[in-house]
Amino acid sequence: MNRLRTIRWNRRLLLLSSALFVSLAAAPLLAKTEVDFDPNLNFSKYKTFAFIGGVENLMMLPVDSVVMANRVRRAVTRELTGKGLREVQPGQNPDLVVRYWVTTSQQVNVATMGNWGPYGPYIGSYWGWMYDSVSAASKDGSLLVDLIDAKAKNLAWRVYLIRKLTSSDKDWNKADEDFAKAFQSYPPSDKDKEAKRKERTEHPPKPNQP
Repeated sequence: MNRLRTIRWNRRLLLLSSALFVSLAAAPLLAKTEVDFDPNLNFSKYKTFAFIGGVENLMMLPVDSVVMANRVRRAVTRELTGKGLREVQPGQNPDLVVRYWVTTSQQVNVATMGNWGPYGPYIGSYWGWMYDSVSAASKDGSLLVDLIDAKAKNLAWRVYLIRKLTSSDKDWNKADEDFAKAFQSYPPSDKDKEAKRKERTEHPPKPNQP
């Protein structure tokens, strides 16, 4: 009798374990980076870029703002110059301007909080779906780096770095590796562009958003 009970109990445990495994396997795993871009752009026309720093009021990180700016600039400069682009000063008519900003786990209206200058936050229209998805799934917030077409004042390419950032060199080294992986897809291939067009067809633009 005890043996029969043991067998039944072990079977129940096995079924519960299997169900838990299936549930975990089906749950989406948030990547360390996400990339979004305009699939209708000819990225080969971009030859120069200028770094314009972080968006004021959206740098709510436990990291010195100067340290963060230097780290982001080094990472982006390394990746873009490795792709053949040349860094210039903001006043030298760059093809792209590079900025960064931060979303947090707190629900804040970034469109009104940020000092965006001549460029928008680009969190509506076709950019809204990924922005909302990342913001909802990231408990610690995310660091965004935007490559903006300086002449058209439109967002061209964006990377979300989804991880907790501190002043620790160890944490930043991991973040830097994520940056490098993300920039491997810049410029987007024709295959990537086609996939992005399909994604945008499935997720129409958000109305009445910047």
